[in-house]
Amino acid sequence: MTEERIGRQTPTLCVVLPYKKTRGAEAVELYNKTGRTAREWQEVLLYDIMAENDDGLWVHTRYGYEVPRRNGKGEILTMRELWGLQNGERIMHTAHLASTAHNAWERLYALVRAAGLQITSEYRAFGKEHIYVEGGGRIEFRTRTSKGGLGEGYDLLVVDEAQEYQTSHESALKYMVTDSDNPQIIMCGTPPTAVSAGTVFAEYRQQTIQGKNMDAGWAEWSVEQEMDPADTEAWYGTNPSLGLQLSERDVRNEYTGDIVDFNIQRLGLWISYNQASAISRAEWQRMQVDEELRISGKLYVGVKYGIDARRMAASVAVRAGNKVFVEVLFCQDMRKGNRRLLEFLKRADVEKVVVDGKAGQDLLAEEMKKEKMKKPILPKVSEIIVANAKFEQAVESGALLHNGQPSLEEVVSNCEKRTIASTGFGYRSLKPDMEIAIMDSAILAYWAAEEFKEKKKQIARY
Repeated sequence: MTEERIGRQTPTLCVVLPYKKTRGAEAVELYNKTGRTAREWQEVLLYDIMAENDDGLWVHTRYGYEVPRRNGKGEILTMRELWGLQNGERIMHTAHLASTAHNAWERLYALVRAAGLQITSEYRAFGKEHIYVEGGGRIEFRTRTSKGGLGEGYDLLVVDEAQEYQTSHESALKYMVTDSDNPQIIMCGTPPTAVSAGTVFAEYRQQTIQGKNMDAGWAEWSVEQEMDPADTEAWYGTNPSLGLQLSERDVRNEYTGDIVDFNIQRLGLWISYNQASAISRAEWQRMQVDEELRISGKLYVGVKYGIDARRMAASVAVRAGNKVFVEVLFCQDMRKGNRRLLEFLKRADVEKVVVDGKAGQDLLAEEMKKEKMKKPILPKVSEIIVANAKFEQAVESGALLHNGQPSLEEVVSNCEKRTIASTGFGYRSLKPDMEIAIMDSAILAYWAAEEFKEKKKQIARY
């Protein structure tokens, strides 16, 4: 009889710090007493998560893992939480959706009863779920907010649906475990999709893989590049419960024509760019021109001084028929001053200069006055709002052109909107190492070219 095939039981990629002992076996044994049986891949992961050093502390104070959907990744959280309750831990389980948090409560509650733990308090109402057991172990279930958890102390923080974990959530939650003698944070999810709002999970993954995060672990089941949805080898290589919980028929029926979504959610593909960006890379690349353009008229310059007073960026725009071509001149440390910009303004045939940013706009205006240059435009907040809106419309309609500068493309394809004056929006970077001033300067240059374009002289004929 042919043995049934199952998915790969070890991660395709993992970062695990050296350890000699683990409490994982205890958690697996307790879980198996409930009538369920931990799978091999779940045991492997739990052993790494619950690795212990010589002082009896967790080797990994933070551990993240990614497993494609419907493989049973939530059971690992349940095993860890069940052990934590038995051993007197204070636990906070967070999720993006209230329904997900409630389902996690129901799953754990059934296992707590099956394991024979004595419940001293239980509450099942949506948004306030908890389980307390004898010995001091307790767990709360909450949906994430920017203020949730402040002032409370726990030993274990669980971040379910981590692909939706945002920086505002992290700022409110990461300090919840600092008072613990043996804290741990576990993040669990899938790679971000086009509708995912979170950035923390992907950044944590990247930093951990690069060895930049201390006391951190990571595991994932994934493909390195986009695969053919019909490639069954890829299915088995990235779905550890295929042949156990999932069938090939299940996977076949999931594919409805969206190759990227299938690769992300079923094959664990991590897209290299952020799909939650307000402007996608595909949208931006659609407006790239490689051939020579016929341009006419004068130049329009946009200058942006960063909010943190560290960098400034300058861009130029020029009309090309009924469209506007934009290009970044440079982005530099503000300590270098404005000499480079002033030299450019002297040489170029510039019609208007628009400058934004309190950190440097007044100084530049003063320096331009000394050089006997035209007074720059210092836009009002209402004009900044209009500029951003027009830029968005230009991207949508294709009225903007560029030459594919990598620096500008990276910022534009990794940005999100931010509210300005409650009535408008601006942009901010989704990645801390990218300077949004680059994009802002291009927006100002585009707006100037549209707002102050040379008007054709009317000719009266008699």
